[in-house]
Amino acid sequence: MSVPFIICGLAEVPAVIKARRPSHMVTLLDPASMIATPAGIETANHLRLGVNDIAEPMEGMIPPDEQLVHDLLAFGSRWKGDAPMLIHCWAGISRSTASAFVLACERNPEADERVMALAMRRAAGHASPNRRIIALADDIMGRRGRMADA
Repeated sequence: MSVPFIICGLAEVPAVIKARRPSHMVTLLDPASMIATPAGIETANHLRLGVNDIAEPMEGMIPPDEQLVHDLLAFGSRWKGDAPMLIHCWAGISRSTASAFVLACERNPEADERVMALAMRRAAGHASPNRRIIALADDIMGRRGRMADA
């Protein structure tokens, strides 16, 4: 099953919304950089997650935690997949790619995690998913390390 995720950086969000018309959007930015819901997205269909792009706790930073993963999975469960879901962070490299991978795994429970990860790498060679988000989701979803290994 092909899940229509669009991953990009913050600067590309307006153009992507205009061109691709996603129905849902996930924003993963540090709280100081958080954006309002842009035109073209319903407020109820915009998940805003205030989190820094770190894999280990650091003074003054907000690391990804279990609540972030639970919120992401709950939001993803409400998305029907009829229109794309836009997932973005600052650069479209780490937090957003990790979140797309998590949602793809959730929507495709029988799919091989490594196959999905390789498909993501083919589509976006620059992708470097946030390891903490992946590890937390792996535990929550009971994937026994397969997501983290992929």
